[in-house]
Amino acid sequence: MNESYDVVVVGSGAAGAVAALRAADLDLSVLIVEKAVKYGGTSATSGGVMWIPNNQLTPNDDSREKALTYIDSLLRGPVQRDRLEAFIDQGPEMTRYLQKAGVPVMQAQWPDYFAASPQARADRSVLCDTFDGRELGDNFVFMREQFNRFKPFGRYAMDIGQFFSISTQSPGWLMTFVKMFFTYWTDIGTRLIGKRDRRFPQGAALMGNIFKQLFDRGVEVRLDTPLTELVVTDGKVAGVKVSNFGREYEIAAKHGVVLAAGGFEWNQELRNKFFPVAGSIRYSSTPEHCNEGDALVAGMNIGAATEHTHGGWWMPTMRWPMASAANFEETWQTAFDVGRPSSVCVNRNGVRFVDEACSYDEFGLGMLEDQRKSGANTPCWLVFDTTFRKKWTVGGLMPSIIMPDALVPKDCWDHYVFKADTIEKLAHKIKVPVDALKQTVTNMNDYAKTGEDPEFGRGSNAYDQMFGDPTVTPNPCLGPIEKAPFYAVPINLGDLGTKGGLKANANAQVLDENNNPIPGLYAAGNNAGSPFGNLYPGAGGTIGPAATFGFVAANDIAERAGKRAGQSQE
Repeated sequence: MNESYDVVVVGSGAAGAVAALRAADLDLSVLIVEKAVKYGGTSATSGGVMWIPNNQLTPNDDSREKALTYIDSLLRGPVQRDRLEAFIDQGPEMTRYLQKAGVPVMQAQWPDYFAASPQARADRSVLCDTFDGRELGDNFVFMREQFNRFKPFGRYAMDIGQFFSISTQSPGWLMTFVKMFFTYWTDIGTRLIGKRDRRFPQGAALMGNIFKQLFDRGVEVRLDTPLTELVVTDGKVAGVKVSNFGREYEIAAKHGVVLAAGGFEWNQELRNKFFPVAGSIRYSSTPEHCNEGDALVAGMNIGAATEHTHGGWWMPTMRWPMASAANFEETWQTAFDVGRPSSVCVNRNGVRFVDEACSYDEFGLGMLEDQRKSGANTPCWLVFDTTFRKKWTVGGLMPSIIMPDALVPKDCWDHYVFKADTIEKLAHKIKVPVDALKQTVTNMNDYAKTGEDPEFGRGSNAYDQMFGDPTVTPNPCLGPIEKAPFYAVPINLGDLGTKGGLKANANAQVLDENNNPIPGLYAAGNNAGSPFGNLYPGAGGTIGPAATFGFVAANDIAERAGKRAGQSQE
């Protein structure tokens, strides 16, 4: 092997980027290899939130014990206890390290996803404020962009506050958009470079800040370079074999390889093998054909064990024709759309199956469970009325104030979105039993009057209410479905990635089938099994552990290489 580094990191999302940054700060030479043509991974396209219990970024009374009480009340199956506790202990260390390294993380007010559970809180999520992408210099254009669902008209970047203001049409939302419009078009220097907004919010803010520090430290990110094989010498992972436009070559890793290449949601064969309801790769809301399980397979090929591979980070999605290209579709997340007032979700029997305003992962689990019971889910239907249509998005279908029915492409009707003057006619169109759908809508209208949902408790907790409409009373998540015309769209079982992967221990070392560490091999992020098993505890429950175990992996590599002692940032 002609090239040699102390550490080779495979993947450039949060897990890989934090591992590389920490390794560089511990005086290790680092190379990041990335399969895609852009760096930043799926993390750059996300909301950019990290769930870090007891982060102590502002004074509060959260604690290790409270965090574990919350998680323990929710776990759905066995997990590695020491790995779970390592996340709880090392997450705050990781956030403090990022702050010292120049990444300005801050606490966000976001309710835990199970707000009624013991020791649930609203201060465990961490994010970065908007980042000026031009600070990346020539690397500005090579960072992965957010999807159009986070960019009105495919141009204007939105931070989380702007997203909620515009998507809920809260007071002042038009002025919010006008300011975004003005900021974008008066940035003449960036417009001369291209269409991309220099404002990097959400996941782009987190990854922009981290990569600014990586580039300042001289760390190379090698794009168009997928992993093809792990190189094992004398029982130790000693490097990687990669390819670049058909040329294969090896890179030595003196002290460790960190696999942080995401999950396997874009590999249909692995979905069919592991998932109880496989679903299509096309329903995934992650970047197309990037997370195909290459690093997972490479690990399995040298005897690595796996865990939690039956689970995805579920996200309801819908398909919508791509406006800018013929014969292509986009996948749109519908995480918050499905729980807005004046709507209801039903299976193909016309029956509700979940609290529609619950977290997107719980919604997906509800789809799975109902599919197992009824065989009439995946997809399900979101049914709504004109009141909903005027105000809310449904994936790529913009509110009628922006996209009136006359502007909806004619070939979308009765394929992507269905419309009828009555619930009966709508039921016939979408092939749902008429009486069942009418009864479900009647029930929802009754619930809207009382403000109570006796079936699933929709709108009864802080998380549900966060995405409701405060102008709707007595329950911001329940509005009548009574104003014609009526609409329906199919909702697919999509995902944000996979919860399962290579089995790794509390030090992020990959384990073999006998639970022994494979020397020189580490995994973090969706390349490894989630420390929570089949649980999504709060906003950032994917990226928080990803960054934490990237940090842990770098610490362990450095300690074994004699570069440092102990676990805290010097």
